[in-house]
Amino acid sequence: MKTFKPILLIVLGVMLITTSCRTEDDLSIDPPTEETITANSTIANLMSRTVFNDGSNDNIIDNASCISIQFPVTVTVNGITLQIDNDDDLDEIEDIFDEFDDDDDNIVISYPITIVFADFTTIEINSDDELQDFADDCFEDNFDDDDIECIDFQYPITASVYDENNDLINSIIINNDNDMYDFIDDLDEYAAVTINFPITVILADGTTQTINNIQELATAIEDADDTCDEDDDNDYDDDDCDNCSTDLVTDILTQCDNWYIDDLERNDNDLEDNYAGFFFTFNNDNTLQVSWDNGTQTESGTWSASGSGNTIIFDINIPGFDDINDSWNLHEIENYGDELEFKLRIGDEDELEFKNNCSSDSSNDNLVNTLSDGLWIVASYTEDNDDQTSNYSGYELDFNTDGTVSASNGSNTNSGTWTVFNSGNEMMLDFGTDMPFQEFNDDDWDVISSSETEVILQDVSGGNGGTDTLTLQKL
Repeated sequence: MKTFKPILLIVLGVMLITTSCRTEDDLSIDPPTEETITANSTIANLMSRTVFNDGSNDNIIDNASCISIQFPVTVTVNGITLQIDNDDDLDEIEDIFDEFDDDDDNIVISYPITIVFADFTTIEINSDDELQDFADDCFEDNFDDDDIECIDFQYPITASVYDENNDLINSIIINNDNDMYDFIDDLDEYAAVTINFPITVILADGTTQTINNIQELATAIEDADDTCDEDDDNDYDDDDCDNCSTDLVTDILTQCDNWYIDDLERNDNDLEDNYAGFFFTFNNDNTLQVSWDNGTQTESGTWSASGSGNTIIFDINIPGFDDINDSWNLHEIENYGDELEFKLRIGDEDELEFKNNCSSDSSNDNLVNTLSDGLWIVASYTEDNDDQTSNYSGYELDFNTDGTVSASNGSNTNSGTWTVFNSGNEMMLDFGTDMPFQEFNDDDWDVISSSETEVILQDVSGGNGGTDTLTLQKL
C-alpha cells in the first residue's frame, strides 16, 4: 500500500493539471450540438436566402429583380433630371410616369453606375447594354426565385464562435443583412457556431416573432416563405395601396362632395369626356348621388369597398351608368395638398379616376362671378401653336350663373354648359357638336390666370399631344 500511494498521487496530479485549463465557466458554455449552425446545413441555407440582397425595389429603373443599383444614381425621367439617393426617392420617378396616362415614359441612366448582386458583391456598369446583359440573367417576372422576402431579421444579432475544444473564442455582432450573409458564407472557417437566442424576426405584415432556438428559426422562415407578394416584377405601381383600408376609403370619399371623373378608359376607349360636368357624392351609408347639367339631372346609386391593401375591391352600381358600374380594384389614393385622386383599375387596361378638392367652393365662386359679369370675346385661341382665333371673330360669349353659356355673332348662336371646379383652378366647357365652339369642349381646362377683364385657359394633352390655349377678354 505504501508503494501504491505515490502512484495514485501522481495520477491525481495529472488530472488536476489537465482540468485546471478549463474552468467551470468554460464547461458551462459548451454549445449544444443541436444549436450549432454548420455550413451548407438547412438552417444556414434558409438564413442565407432570407438575407439575399433584394433587387426588386428599383425595378422601375433597371427592370431586374436579381440586381439592384447602388445609390446615389442620377436619372432623367421624361426629360426631368433626378438624383435618387434612397428607395423613397424612387416615388419621384413613379410620380412623373403617372402624370399622364397616354404618354410614352422613358428613363435615361447617367453612367457609370454600380450594381449590387444577391450576395452583395458589386460591379461597375458603363452602358445600357452592359446593364441589360446582367438583367437578362435574372428570372422572369414573378418567377419563384431563391430569396425569401416575407421575413426579416431584427438586428443586431450576436453569434458565438467556438474552437475544436468547444472553447468560446469570439463573439460576432451582426448589424445588417450584408453582415449576416458574410457570416453564413464564412461558417466553414469555424469549428462551431451558435446564435445567441432569443432573437426577433419581422414578418411581412409588420408583426414580430420571438425565436428561442434553431428549430424555431427554421420553422419561422419556412412558414413565412411565399406568404407575401415579393413584387419581383416590373409593374412598378402594383403596390401603391399597401397601406389602404376600407376605413381609409370611406374617410377619403365621404369627406368631400362633388367628385368628378378625371380619367375613364374601357376597352381602349377614352370615355371621360362623356362625363364632363357630372359630379359624384359618396355617402357613409354606401349610397351615392350623381348630378349633371348643373344639378338639373340627378341619379342615385350605391358603392361598397371590401378587402385590404392592394386587394381592395370597390363596387359601383348606378342605374344607367354602365361604363362605370363594375367591381374595380383600388389602385391608389393620392393627396396633393387639397387635391385628392382616387384611382381604380380592372386588369391592365380599364381605368377610372375620380378627383376632388375639398376647399373648392369659395374659390369656384370667384371665377363664376367674374365670368358671369358681362360679355366676353375670344381674344385668342391656339391649338399647338396653330392660331385659330379668326374662327371666333365677332362672337360674344355670355356665361350664366345657372351653368349655361351662349356664343352669338348676331346671326348664329352656339349654346353650351360650363362649370368651374377644383378651387377655381379648372373649368369645363361643352358646346356639344356646334362648330366652331366644339373645339372648346374639354372637361379640365386649367385656369392659368384670371382677372376682372381677362381669363386664360390652357389644356395640355398627355404624351406628345399639343397645348391648347384660350384667352377670354371682357367687353
